[in-house]
Amino acid sequence: MKKQVMIIPALDFQDISKLEVLIRETGKHPFIYGYKLGFSLGLTYGLPKAVEIIRKYSDKPVIYDHQKAGTDIPDTGELYASVMSKSGINEVIIFPQAGPLTEKSWIEAIKAESLKVIVGGVMTHKSYLESEGGFIKDSAVEKMYSSAVESGVTSFVVPLTKGEIVENLIKKVQFPSNSEFYSPGFGKQGGNPADFPSIKKHYLIVGRSLLESKEPVQWLEKTKRELQEIL
Repeated sequence: MKKQVMIIPALDFQDISKLEVLIRETGKHPFIYGYKLGFSLGLTYGLPKAVEIIRKYSDKPVIYDHQKAGTDIPDTGELYASVMSKSGINEVIIFPQAGPLTEKSWIEAIKAESLKVIVGGVMTHKSYLESEGGFIKDSAVEKMYSSAVESGVTSFVVPLTKGEIVENLIKKVQFPSNSEFYSPGFGKQGGNPADFPSIKKHYLIVGRSLLESKEPVQWLEKTKRELQEIL
């Protein structure tokens, strides 16, 4: 495998008992980088409870994705970052669609809590960017990533379903050489990491394919072998 690739399960379900089963079975697996919590478990049970369950079986990073955070006024960044820290979150995903002041303020606030900031700008689904029939200008997305780079961010979300768009962004945005990329869209959405030759450190975010598997460890082992063959 020419690039560093690992898996991040997206824990997007409401049944907290399913969370415990999955973490108990996979919490020590070396192919998993960390676990991504979303609003479903976070709003249903509270982040501290979900993190507590994960910590019973794993010391891997816990990533929070509010789907989408970073869209409020600049002043709420400190409160959000404090909640993340007190809940036991290690890394935070933001999509700074509210503009550069919010982006800068939230990045600074999250860093002040000693948490990793991960900035995204493009989503996996169709009709998101203006060039594909969506609301968000392509140039605005470039600015989101460029502003993050200027603020010292080295971790970014890019969709696995849009290889050409992402490769074009990599050419236009001066991503640091030590950048790492987190990509939703692996599994059911059909994203292929082989479509991203410029990315050397790639975390593949997977939801239903893993969560619905009756044998998650076998799924991880099979997926690792398949990726080794194509990358």
